[in-house]
Amino acid sequence: MTAPGSLEFVHRFVPSPSSGSPTLLLLHGTGGNETDLIPLGRQLAPGAALLSPRGRVLENGMPRFFRRFAEGVFDLDDLKAQTAALARFIRASSEKYGFGGSEVIAVGYSNGANIATSLLLTEPDLLAGAVLFRAMAPFIPDSPPDLGNIPVLLAAGRRDPIVSPEHTSKLAEILQAGGARVSIHWHEGGHELGQDDLVAAKNWLSQRSKAA
Repeated sequence: MTAPGSLEFVHRFVPSPSSGSPTLLLLHGTGGNETDLIPLGRQLAPGAALLSPRGRVLENGMPRFFRRFAEGVFDLDDLKAQTAALARFIRASSEKYGFGGSEVIAVGYSNGANIATSLLLTEPDLLAGAVLFRAMAPFIPDSPPDLGNIPVLLAAGRRDPIVSPEHTSKLAEILQAGGARVSIHWHEGGHELGQDDLVAAKNWLSQRSKAA
């Protein structure tokens, strides 16, 4: 179902067929929309509820979750505003659709992974975990966030021309300084996702489910 109205973001929500399943917050990359990652969510965590918003910012007609001035140079004021809006959307969606806020796991790719990282750094109580495909730190926090042992998987490309291995290592350091349990999967290619990324994410989500 799609509901742009009071929930601020055009989105799709796919309920779980069983109670107690997590909700995957699916956050697309530049040019994606609310339908793009639904098949990925079903593949990674069969039976999970899926909440997939469309970014509200347009760049040359392509949806994004926040503005940027150039590749890797972000509009931090807009990032702050859009992150706050996404946090409101998650809370409102939890009430509307009846899933627990403590059950939400972000799954983001590129721009979507970056705003998921911003959520982790500013609203860590909203997420029970995160799978971040090709993420970089969108900003450097003034002090370590209190991430309270939140599990995070970083899936990075060793030859990524956009997100270098150094970016990935820096993000890992920031998250670990806040107490997150960070795992890193290295894909031998670039910014595109490989089958090994999907296998790593599915296994990570499965292990997390078993540990819960």
